[in-house]
Amino acid sequence: MTPVPHRSHADDLLTFISASPSPYHAVASAAQRLEKAGFSELRGTDDWTGTTGGGFVVQGGALIAWYVPESLPAHTPFRIIGTHTDSPNLRVKPTPDTASAGWRQVAVEIYGGVPLNTWLDRDLGISGRLALRGPGGTAESRLVQIDEPLLRVPQLAIHLDRAVNDGLALDRQRHIAPVWSLGAADEGALLRRVAAAAEAEPGDVLGWDLMLHDVQPPGYLGAEREFLVSSRLDNLVSVHAGVTALTAAATAAEPPAYIPVLAAFDHEEVGSGSDTGAQSPMLERALSRSVTARGGSAEDWSRALAGAYCVSADMAHAVHPNYAERHDPGHQPLPNCGPTVKVNVNQRYATDSTGIAVFASACERAGAPWQPFVSNNAMPCGTSIGPLTAARLGVPTVDVGVPGLSMHSARELCGARDPGHLAAILTAFVTSG
Repeated sequence: MTPVPHRSHADDLLTFISASPSPYHAVASAAQRLEKAGFSELRGTDDWTGTTGGGFVVQGGALIAWYVPESLPAHTPFRIIGTHTDSPNLRVKPTPDTASAGWRQVAVEIYGGVPLNTWLDRDLGISGRLALRGPGGTAESRLVQIDEPLLRVPQLAIHLDRAVNDGLALDRQRHIAPVWSLGAADEGALLRRVAAAAEAEPGDVLGWDLMLHDVQPPGYLGAEREFLVSSRLDNLVSVHAGVTALTAAATAAEPPAYIPVLAAFDHEEVGSGSDTGAQSPMLERALSRSVTARGGSAEDWSRALAGAYCVSADMAHAVHPNYAERHDPGHQPLPNCGPTVKVNVNQRYATDSTGIAVFASACERAGAPWQPFVSNNAMPCGTSIGPLTAARLGVPTVDVGVPGLSMHSARELCGARDPGHLAAILTAFVTSG
């Protein structure tokens, strides 16, 4: 198998990230690429009977997609790529217009594990979705994306905080409100601005899911442009790689031996406990219906799951050169040396030896390297959707991820070659052996 060209893949990834400042935009970007590859959107209320080929369902900031060659029986096992679309950020409160000391501000809530200092003094836009008044009491969802420097969370000048370099203490309520104008609070001002950007009337907006994003574009960094720097690498690197693998499987000359699946969930950064998170039955329902839609029985469904595997792809930690003691001394992944396989015996990651074998075999077929990762015993270990998916479906799962620095920062870093490595490996995973 020919690996995905690394630079062209990285260029395409940066385009994908720029178009995806919110989970809803990430889903729209993925859906657009899937449709271009011949996939069709299915709705939960549709009749799926007889559907084959590529299909996907969208629910809010989550997407489930799969490809079914006509020649494969209903009990054909699944090969699942699990990812998530959300990233830690600042989200707009329901009553956003506020003011202090002559400055107009926007009230925000902190979403996920945010290193707050990384959001200071950055030029911020707004993105997300609006719920608009529809006919007969229904609601229409419309995306909005303002990619101009509209807001900023200003840091206190060092003259007024001489001890700032001894430790910055930020109050999550008082110190993280961005400024965007001067004057007294103007109720409805933000809504008017956002509605205009979405070509909607403010009076038709019944609700919103809005968030702030850094408007600095993603790009390359380093002496040889060997790194990528961007917002939302965690986890759009994996979503993009999953879409690449699924479209490759659907357009290959030889049909895959399995049913390739992409599960891009929302709300991973806050525990996955929602109707679009990995704890929901969304994936299970879609896969079960894909079996019965082809005339499969309950026995076929059980057989398809019994032979299934899942790769949970989420960003990982590269060894930090300034804090190497925070990492396990025997497991210090570096960028551009391949994705990591993440292990935790307390099941914060779902990886076991069989999962490692399946992933390592895919790496061999793709001609791509990989690295083992385990946390320092003295440091708390993160987690992913891997254990949740494994427990919900009873499917062997391996947790993997591209290693990077500054995870959850407003701007993260990874190797420019590793996203291509991951896409090539995932393509091999869903298409062969």
